[in-house]
Amino acid sequence: MNRLGYIARAAITGAIALLVTTVPSAAQDEQPPLKPTPKTHAATQKPIVMAPAKSSAKAEMKKSTFALADEAPATKKEHHLILQVNSNDPAAMNLALNNAMNVTQYYAETGENVKIEVVTFGPGLHMLRDDTSPVKARIETMSLGNPEISFKACGNTQANMHKAENKDIPIIRGVEVVKSGVIRIMELQEQGWTYVKP
Repeated sequence: MNRLGYIARAAITGAIALLVTTVPSAAQDEQPPLKPTPKTHAATQKPIVMAPAKSSAKAEMKKSTFALADEAPATKKEHHLILQVNSNDPAAMNLALNNAMNVTQYYAETGENVKIEVVTFGPGLHMLRDDTSPVKARIETMSLGNPEISFKACGNTQANMHKAENKDIPIIRGVEVVKSGVIRIMELQEQGWTYVKP
C-alpha cells in the first residue's frame, strides 16, 4: 500500500472514531427526552405527526465520512523482497530461486502482492550469464510464469569479467543489467524493501 493509501485509511479511521464518540452526545443535545404518555383508548388517539429531524453539521459529516469509507477501495498490501547472489555456487543460486518461488506462492495464496528482485554481482553474476549459468533454464521458465520476479545483473561485474576474459559477457534474455548490483540493493533498501542473502 502506498503512503497516500495509508494516510487516507488513517484519516477515515480517525474520522469514524471521532463520530462514534460525538454522535451520541449530539443526538442528546438535539432531541428532548421522551415523556411517557398515558394510555388512551384507540378510538380517541390522535395520529402522531413527527417533524423532520434537523440536519446538523455533525450528522452531515457522519454521512459523508461513511460514504467516503464505503467508496474507498480496499487496497492490497504489497511486499518487496531483494534476494542477493554473490557467489558462483549452484546450490546458493537454487536456494535463491527456491526462496523466490516460495514467497511468490505464499502471497498468491493470501491474495497479497509481492515484488521480488534477484540481484547478482561479483562471482554471483554467473547465475545470470547466458554462457555459464547452471540455472539458466529455470530462470527462463520463472521469468515467463512469474512477472513479480525480476533479475538484475551488475554492470560493473560484467565489465570486469569482459576485461578479464577478453570477450563479451552475454546475459540471459529478460535480465536487466544495472550499473551496480550493490547500489541497486542499497537503493531498494532505502525504499523499504526487505533484504535476504540466501
